[in-house]
Amino acid sequence: MINSILVLAAHPDDEVLGCGGTIARHAVNGDAVHVALMAKGLYSRGEPTAEDVAGLQKAAKRANALLGTASLKQFDFPDNRMDTVPLLDLTKTVETLIAEHRPQVVYTHWIGDVNIDHRRIHDAVVTACRSQPGHCVKELLFFEVPSSTEWRPPGVAEPFNPNWFVDISATLSRKLEALGIYEAELREFPHPRSLKAVNALAQWRGATAGLEAAEAFALGRKIISGA
Repeated sequence: MINSILVLAAHPDDEVLGCGGTIARHAVNGDAVHVALMAKGLYSRGEPTAEDVAGLQKAAKRANALLGTASLKQFDFPDNRMDTVPLLDLTKTVETLIAEHRPQVVYTHWIGDVNIDHRRIHDAVVTACRSQPGHCVKELLFFEVPSSTEWRPPGVAEPFNPNWFVDISATLSRKLEALGIYEAELREFPHPRSLKAVNALAQWRGATAGLEAAEAFALGRKIISGA
């Protein structure tokens, strides 16, 4: 059975950082993975050139093609200013994507991230995926993003305590290769958004679950229906 999977991420590279290995695993298993990147990216660092924007969009297409994504949509909500957008507008966009792809599984950001765009996308997705009768989404999972999730101080927000681990031992190399395509977004180690740190996190998440490498999630909801 081919499953429909929807990944909703705030910025280009968040989808790879958060669940790139899992996307590749779904694709290898024959699932149709649809990715939506909601914000423009780059604009929080000043006014980017048209060439910069085109380069980031091209990188997103290449990275997702490498992971095996079935479709990619890039929206233009304001970068690091999504708190200026009414939640209803974000929710309606997510609802449109859900109606189009009818996903059984949805992946998105954890609510406790430092980045405001991550938190707004989380809220929009949770609202759009509320458990109404007949809703297609049966599994809702929240991912961590290095250089955002772990930077939230204790006591300020709910900490990320994963309770769902996906074995990406066979797809970690593809995740790292896809992340390398986002070269302009990467930093040198020991920055958490470096290839070395991302690899180390995958190994640590794997070790905590008895695996060589894993991506960790917090389960928002799992519905098992039928006889």
